[in-house]
Amino acid sequence: MERALHALALPPGPRLAEAVRAALAGEGPAVLPLPPGQAEAAIRALRPTHVQTPDGVRPSPGGAGVPGEVAVVIATSGSTGAPKGVQLSAAALRASAAASLRRLEARPGERWLCCLPPSHVSGLQVLVRAQLSGTDPVIAGRFTPEAVLAAGAEHVSLVPTQLHRLVELGADLSGLRTILLGGAAARPALLERARELGARVVTTYGMSETSGGCVYDGRPLDGVRVKVGGDGRIRIAGPVLMTGYRFAPAPMEGGWFVTSDLGELDEGRLRVLGRADDVINTGGEKVVAAQVAAVLAGHPEVADVAVVGRPDPEWGEVVVAVVVPADPGRPPALRELRAYAKHRLPAYAAPRELRLLPRLPLLPNGKTDLATLRNLT
Repeated sequence: MERALHALALPPGPRLAEAVRAALAGEGPAVLPLPPGQAEAAIRALRPTHVQTPDGVRPSPGGAGVPGEVAVVIATSGSTGAPKGVQLSAAALRASAAASLRRLEARPGERWLCCLPPSHVSGLQVLVRAQLSGTDPVIAGRFTPEAVLAAGAEHVSLVPTQLHRLVELGADLSGLRTILLGGAAARPALLERARELGARVVTTYGMSETSGGCVYDGRPLDGVRVKVGGDGRIRIAGPVLMTGYRFAPAPMEGGWFVTSDLGELDEGRLRVLGRADDVINTGGEKVVAAQVAAVLAGHPEVADVAVVGRPDPEWGEVVVAVVVPADPGRPPALRELRAYAKHRLPAYAAPRELRLLPRLPLLPNGKTDLATLRNLT
């Protein structure tokens, strides 16, 4: 039995939260929260049956329903082409939220602050956790550090850029019982400084296909299973998995979702190395870009860093470090970064080129926009 799919062109707020609640309860249509700046692309690719705006609901020409068990469709990867639609059931979303609340020892009645777009699974899950907690979510229309500190919520989900802005204030962060941190790898120095300010930071790993973060501080949530295949890719199984992609096959292996991420398991703790498609092949050697970035992030003259590959006729690709200097007046030199990397990584992984930027470009979900950086190199 099919179910209508309503694309939500609504600002963050009570109406959007109510539409999500009704979808999860089976009292309304399935919903597709539209991503900021990509609404038209999502509508074209994912073909909702209706579009809901602040002015009402209108049919969407050429729309198609979703399977009856689907409650929410998340548009993902629209920055690199047509968005994919991740179909999530109410059961998967609730299983994820309930396991999260148990792991965090969050108590009924405690409030969650939503300052991430509900079109991204991290923002959506804040709404679901609030529902299971028996509270209304505190919804911030726009992130500011001051708004987070004044919200009166016990729990919040952030990306590293947002946490960095909180840390810059030097404010007491002990009033927040939990800061869930996901979306991108966080620099160790950022985590250390936040904890010095009283923050309880829990790092998360997951994606839209797993109903959001399903591994907390390297340990899978209850019911979630994680393994690493012979190809180095992380596999995930459990009740939090999506029902499938809209109009596309899903990368599944016997009930396991095959991610695009490379990882290692050490006594049950997962370490994410980086994306498989971010591997740089230089001189016949394979370099995981995220590993190099994680090492360079420890350099005292580096405030932020990303690593990409640039095509090269001799080496195939060369490793390029894109760095935001800690002191713009005294940026690090390439030779310093190469020496620093060679002490911690194989010599071939050390960057051969350096680009300096005042800040890294970001996608709407807080991740670094690597496609833009590749075009810069």
